[in-house]
Amino acid sequence: MRKTKQVIASIKEEENDYYSDDDIFSISSWGADLSFRELIDRYENDELEKPELQRKYVWDKTEASRFVESILLGLPVPSIFLAKTNDEKMLIIDGYQRIMTVHDFVKGTFSTDKKLFRLSNSKKINRRWRGKSFSELSEADQRRVKNTTIHAIIFVQDQPSETNTSMFQVFERINTSGRTLFPQEIRNCIYQGEFNLFLLELNKYKNWRRLFGLSQEDGRMRDIELILRFFALSSDMFKNQEKEKISLKKFLNDFMKANINISDSEKKLFKNRFVSTVDYIFETYGEHAFHNISPTNPQKLTSKLSPTIFDSIMIATDDLLKESFFLHDGEVSETKRRLLLKDDRYRTSISKETMKKDSILMRIDVASMMLYGRRYV
Repeated sequence: MRKTKQVIASIKEEENDYYSDDDIFSISSWGADLSFRELIDRYENDELEKPELQRKYVWDKTEASRFVESILLGLPVPSIFLAKTNDEKMLIIDGYQRIMTVHDFVKGTFSTDKKLFRLSNSKKINRRWRGKSFSELSEADQRRVKNTTIHAIIFVQDQPSETNTSMFQVFERINTSGRTLFPQEIRNCIYQGEFNLFLLELNKYKNWRRLFGLSQEDGRMRDIELILRFFALSSDMFKNQEKEKISLKKFLNDFMKANINISDSEKKLFKNRFVSTVDYIFETYGEHAFHNISPTNPQKLTSKLSPTIFDSIMIATDDLLKESFFLHDGEVSETKRRLLLKDDRYRTSISKETMKKDSILMRIDVASMMLYGRRYV
């Protein structure tokens, strides 16, 4: 699988942001042996959900064929993990590749290439089934595939009843898909709703793609997380935080949950803010607006976007535009931005204790003062 280009500079403190939620969970869970016949039927009837833009099907033909062969041989297969939703559906937390492999084989089309799904001709596959499609199996083998059961662990959060925060931690701790999921990938799985779809749509905006540095959406959803970060850290919800230091991961979870069913009027307001801010920054500072000064050559900029430079300049500019200030002057503005990047207070606030509320407000305020000559309040 092709790796996604890394265009975001890492901040060690934020990468190590592993929190244990303050909530003590009461979770009901039970086991159920579900046949692939039932799972396929549930999936076809939209009762078994995969999240919007969930990680794509990634198994190659040999991997998929080996899994089907395991079923035909009568070997045990690993359990899957499902979460029961409020509308009596099931959300796939772990096991998507296994479910979709059998679904595709039975339905006849392989997800990766959209061609007829025949088992691999590899010597790794038993010669009885090598190169065969589902329809070419004997009736007994077809029934074996459909009737094979897979153990499912199903859970539902009972307490706290007003949130489903346990789901983030379950995703983070038990997912076995072969790679660690990034935080926004997990949010995309859990907080499905109008706000999630709205973020996915905003992420396609052309000037945002230019500022982010990739024409195509990031496969690990780090671009979407930055958009969420902008809205969250500029919100009253953040300004009213009483904790001196936040878990950024948890705060973004909470903000996304709080806005899960955002109204059309709120979406319009959020979109106008985002688009006007992105346009202003792109036109004023260019595509490297969120890049830091190179530590080895002060005349050059780093190749990667800085999340803390991003949030401070975005929020300072958003605050400016709310008051209908317009200070376009590209050459002068870029000079001011370079001076900002050299300011000791700013450099400290974008690199140390980046999740402290005071540091976040400090970097936004310094950016606002040095770029636009006004305080951020």
